[in-house]
Order: sequence, then structure tokens, then C-alpha cells
Amino acid sequence: MRILFDTHALLWFLTGNPKLPSALRKQILKPGNELFFSSVSILEIAMKHALKPAAMPCPPDEVRRDALASAITELPFASSHARRVGELPWLHRDPFDRMLVAQAVEEGLRLLSHDGDVGRYGDCVLPF
Repeated sequence: MRILFDTHALLWFLTGNPKLPSALRKQILKPGNELFFSSVSILEIAMKHALKPAAMPCPPDEVRRDALASAITELPFASSHARRVGELPWLHRDPFDRMLVAQAVEEGLRLLSHDGDVGRYGDCVLPF
């Protein structure tokens, strides 16, 4: 399975947060799975960290470093992803989530997300 982490799922995965169930963590780490994080998530973390460091204590550089060290591949946000954002139905207004959904659709990935609104995008989302 090719998995793209939603921003919160990436942070929970990297920090060992119990909000990401251990059974799901084992499923994610199965051999043969390809794991991805988006440059969009790094942007979201950077903006939230700059605005409210106490609410987002993880600096974006550390998150990126830890993701790469965990063998998670970085997925840059491309113009094809931007075009796809405009084609998505308006089921969710969060621009970061819309960009992540667009990347998942465009690249044939499953977006791992705990956000119920993101889950409304259907098969491209792996809800938990």
C-alpha cells in the first residue's frame, strides 16, 4: 500500500502518540508499504509553529529530518497537484487538507487521516 500521511497522522507516527493506534502503526510498517509525507505538511507545521509555538512545538525542520530518518519519502507539491485541488468537490474547506487529498488522488496514494471531513473524499482516504 502507498500511504500519504495527513499532517496530524505524521506527527503522531513520529512521536509515538497513542492517538495513532498500535495496530494501525503495525499495519503502516508492514513490508512492501511505501510511506510518504508532503511538503504541504511541512508548510502547515511551519505556519502553525510560527504563529503559536506552544500549540505546535515541533519545528518543521525537525519533523522533516525525523520523517526522512524514518524512511518516509518526501512528496513535493507540484503543479499537477495544484490543478487537482481546483477539481475536488468542496467537501472540506481546509486548504492544507485539500492539497493533501489532491496529492493522494493524483499520485494514487491513500491519505491516512483521522479527520472525518477528509474521509468524505472516499477511496483515496484511509480513515482511522
